[in-house]
Amino acid sequence: MKRQSGLNSFKKWAALLLAAALVFGLAGCGGGKAENTAKSGTGDFNKEGLPIVSEPVTLKVLTMRWGNMGDTFTQNQWLKDLEQQTKVKIEWEVVSSNDWGEQKSIMLASGTLPDIILGNQTFTDSDIVNNLSYFRPLDDYIDQYMPNLKAAMEETPELKKISTFPDGKIYSLPARLPSRPKTRNQPVINKAWLDQLGLEVPDNTEELYNVLKAFKEQDPNGNGKQDEIPYTETGLSPDFLNPFGITDTYGNSMMVKDGKPVFYPTSEEYKEGLKYANKLYSEGLIDKEMFTQDATMTSAKQQNADVPIVGFTNQWTPDAVFGKWSGEYAAIPPIAGPDGNRYNPGDPNGMSFNRNEMLITTSCKYPEIAARWADQFYTNEASIQNFWGAIGTVIQKNDDGTYTLMDPPAGTSADAWYWDQSLRDFGPKYVSPTFEKNIVLNPEAGDGLKLEIDKLGNEYVTTPFPNVMYTSEEFQELPTLTTDIDSYVATMRAQWVTKGGIDESWDEYVKQLNDMGLEKLLKIRTDAYNRYMSVK
Repeated sequence: MKRQSGLNSFKKWAALLLAAALVFGLAGCGGGKAENTAKSGTGDFNKEGLPIVSEPVTLKVLTMRWGNMGDTFTQNQWLKDLEQQTKVKIEWEVVSSNDWGEQKSIMLASGTLPDIILGNQTFTDSDIVNNLSYFRPLDDYIDQYMPNLKAAMEETPELKKISTFPDGKIYSLPARLPSRPKTRNQPVINKAWLDQLGLEVPDNTEELYNVLKAFKEQDPNGNGKQDEIPYTETGLSPDFLNPFGITDTYGNSMMVKDGKPVFYPTSEEYKEGLKYANKLYSEGLIDKEMFTQDATMTSAKQQNADVPIVGFTNQWTPDAVFGKWSGEYAAIPPIAGPDGNRYNPGDPNGMSFNRNEMLITTSCKYPEIAARWADQFYTNEASIQNFWGAIGTVIQKNDDGTYTLMDPPAGTSADAWYWDQSLRDFGPKYVSPTFEKNIVLNPEAGDGLKLEIDKLGNEYVTTPFPNVMYTSEEFQELPTLTTDIDSYVATMRAQWVTKGGIDESWDEYVKQLNDMGLEKLLKIRTDAYNRYMSVK
């Protein structure tokens, strides 16, 4: 016991030393230059126009990037020009997702933060709600110092709805990304196989069954083997149940039906969808390894070296998953269900809204300066340059008022280039819906291709259960409820698809979910939904 106690003591001291080092590194929030030159609230701070301050000020901005992406985005010409125009110098701290989990815990434990946290991937809803004292309410700053964002919120009320916390205040700034689709995933099928077998694109669930059966039995890849996998995913994707009215945009087993939140794994539509899946599975039309394989195994099948072996799936775009075989695959309209209707997951407002894209911390000594700096991001030109790259580098501004994306350098994909040149998905931005007609995208690749595919299903997009916000107390209860309930739902889904028997065990399944606290989970989600809908 003493040895264990000593080990625990050592761990505590190590954590304290790490925290102390972090505190030292972040001490003097904004840096010495800001302390010596900024006089926010006096003549040195300009409430309107540029520069924001008469003498240079330094603000520390922390953001997290995926893996080894690095910090090349900080050389975005628009960001460099902004520094000259505003006299606000940014000292970037760019951390990798590989290390961020531990660093974030130390930072929140120490309570010493940089001036600004940027990007919704850096701090989650839970991180913020459980540490509200570290972050400034921004309502007054928006009203007094952020005319661009204020105008955007008036034009697009969704920005305010997603940004309002349970206490009615705004602590983080939102984004509306440009040229985003309304649909999430679309059905994708091997069109070359259809042509090889003389088959039409399936229109409904019965036709889909017949096509998958032909894929299984008639050797469409022509290698003389029965190695075709008509349908595969990592687990049964909720998208496979779309024809039955199941549309799960945010992956939380929730939908909105007749204006009310619904936990769809207890619905009749879900039950009928699983019966259909079981029929396909029992005939070998669904991958036998689907419930045991991981994403790497799924990808290996989608990009099989010798010949394509996957027939059907649901994806963002075909080129996102099928590698060298992408040219054989095509997105198709949503499959009609037994009721004759089509349903597509997504958002009628567009898959474009995020919150938590910027937080101004209570450590920041010059929040007015930070707010005015952030507001510069909320113009159309600023936003497209922070989503794709700077004008003159990635974007060409044309004489007719349109903006064309240039081709990426040889050997680089468009998406990789955009991440290298810009904040991309992260950070504050707003592109007005009326401005988007001025953006010229390549319809055969990347974002432009997705907008073309979007046309196949956007009229069938259902209203999703929104990206709601929870209170600190709700965040404490949710993990226990969702861990047990989601695990049980997944277990039973796999059992019913692979072995059948859903009618015989359905009532016991619903009873078990209720015993696990489904009613409490629904109340939490419904309360959060009602708060969200009440924001005007």
